Amino acid sequence: MTRPSVPFSPAVAAASLSGQSDAEWAKAAAPYVGCAFLGGIALDSRSRDAARGMRKRDREEFLPDDPIEFIRTQLEALEDVPIRAGINVRSSAVEPIQEAAVACASAGAILEVNAHCRQEEMCAIGCGESLLRNTDRLCEYVSVAAETGATVSVKVRTEVDGVDLPETARQVAAAGVDVVHVDAMDSEPVVGAVVDTLEAGTDATVGRRPVVVANNGVRDRETVREYLGYGADAVSVGRPSDDPEVLSRVREAVVKWFENGTAD
Repeated sequence: MTRPSVPFSPAVAAASLSGQSDAEWAKAAAPYVGCAFLGGIALDSRSRDAARGMRKRDREEFLPDDPIEFIRTQLEALEDVPIRAGINVRSSAVEPIQEAAVACASAGAILEVNAHCRQEEMCAIGCGESLLRNTDRLCEYVSVAAETGATVSVKVRTEVDGVDLPETARQVAAAGVDVVHVDAMDSEPVVGAVVDTLEAGTDATVGRRPVVVANNGVRDRETVREYLGYGADAVSVGRPSDDPEVLSRVREAVVKWFENGTAD
């Protein structure tokens, strides 16, 4: 099996932080990462209502008047920045996913379906991690987005009761996903299980599987070495994504790994 080509270089991403990750944040991270996932952005009326409810309890959320136009404007602001942009989105309906994917495709950006958010308001309307329990619907989102020609990512998390994450990854791969972005929580070995399942489920004649990006606690050489050792193709940095020292350490470790097979 040929290791898949990561759609950004270096193989480090800045991961979306709800209501905080915009174009200015991505510009600041650009010297250190190959990709920045902006968002999350609530696309439809139900997810936007949920985001308003989350704001009432002091969570940060993007709530522009027109979320699709907001996506276009954010991507335009990054046109001359040497970084691959991604847009992390939440929606309780499939149509806005398609619209957002079209906007991403036209800008060469990655559309990332959020199957990760665990906030009660989002899960109650079928967004976020609730999609991990409704794989058919998650696959529909992926398929519709992929049909636009956009590069498609799914952000997922481990430790969701009743969810076999490697099997979910296999199904979204069959639906056309390009990137599986795994928040490992405190179950880092699951990253290796996801990679193994994707490799086992990939037709040898195709010769590629979805890229696996590992997230959670990525801070330094040791965490980079752990995740890449499990078979991840790239890593992403979440909360410290605005810290140049952390980003610099992670970038250096990733570059060394792919040059030498070790982060040392």
